[in-house]
Amino acid sequence: MTYDVTGLAQQEREFLSEALIGFAMALTGIYMVLAWIFASWTRPLVVMSVIPFGLIGAVWGHAAWGLPMSLFSVVGLIGMSGIIINDSIVLISTIDEYRTTRALRPAIIDAVADRFRPVLLTTATTVLGLAPLLYERSSQALFLKPTVVTLAYGLGFGMVLVLLVVPAVLVAGDDLARARHAFRRSLRAGPLRGVMRGAVVAAVAGLALVLGPVTVLPAMGLARARLVAGGRGARCWPIWRCWWR
Repeated sequence: MTYDVTGLAQQEREFLSEALIGFAMALTGIYMVLAWIFASWTRPLVVMSVIPFGLIGAVWGHAAWGLPMSLFSVVGLIGMSGIIINDSIVLISTIDEYRTTRALRPAIIDAVADRFRPVLLTTATTVLGLAPLLYERSSQALFLKPTVVTLAYGLGFGMVLVLLVVPAVLVAGDDLARARHAFRRSLRAGPLRGVMRGAVVAAVAGLALVLGPVTVLPAMGLARARLVAGGRGARCWPIWRCWWR
């Protein structure tokens, strides 16, 4: 027996599939533009790292208002992503400007302190402008309420993300870059080259000692069981006694 869902369910499914494709294309376009502006392949990832976390605020807002996630929530999510990215671009641009005259961490602290008010005002004006639609009881307002909830709660939570997550990602990336550069310098250094190679060999040997019994012994036990089942019995154990046969 087969069945097919039609009507509103089919329309919603088609819209969600098309919206996801459009959202992916929009994110790809945003990434390419940011990579061209910042002249970096990793810096756009820092800017766009707040988008997945912004979904947390949207989901929490839907749960608070008792609304299911619908196609209008996806529309609000797309609009929310653009606004959050704008705040993140402003913050990172200020950090890059301050970094020309100071270190990374002081530049981040000063940039967050200076851009706190612009980010707060942008978020507050948008959320307060959407507040009347949140409490409107008419059918037209209820029709668009998932979009409004996504924008209001996503932007409110996104403001905190921009001021906390983006600086944390920048500092973590700087730490990883320093560790990578230090590792490369240690490999290029003559006296330490043998030490680093010995450390790598020791690490591989330790990994083999730890994982060897877990992977090799079960395989040897399976081979012994197969030999016993085949009638060759204990004469072929250990297994290397029968390798030549």
